[in-house]
Amino acid sequence: MARIAGVNIPDNKHAVIALTYIYGVGRSTAAGICKETGIAEDRKIRDLAEHEIEALRSAIGSNQLLVEGDLRRKIAMDIKRLMDLGCYRGIRHRRGMPVRGQQTQTNARTRKGPRRAVRK
Repeated sequence: MARIAGVNIPDNKHAVIALTYIYGVGRSTAAGICKETGIAEDRKIRDLAEHEIEALRSAIGSNQLLVEGDLRRKIAMDIKRLMDLGCYRGIRHRRGMPVRGQQTQTNARTRKGPRRAVRK
């Protein structure tokens, strides 16, 4: 197993699919990285030479890509900033309710949590 950006990449997958195991790298980003490094998308990770894996590592590291912990931290800080501002989206995050205008009279149970009993 190759290790890129702190993630164990499976050997038996094609390069494009294997790169998507890194948080923050989707199919199109993975395809761009493969094109940039000159690695065919359909080559398996186990067939890559060490210098090609090193090229993938450097492309992900130097591509101004936020991946793994840095990306998770940025998202958490963005949400915290909204909550500190006290804007509508921040209040919705703070209350654990849907943020993007979804209805809540019915549905939204995933976001709101289990039902609470009504007291009389």
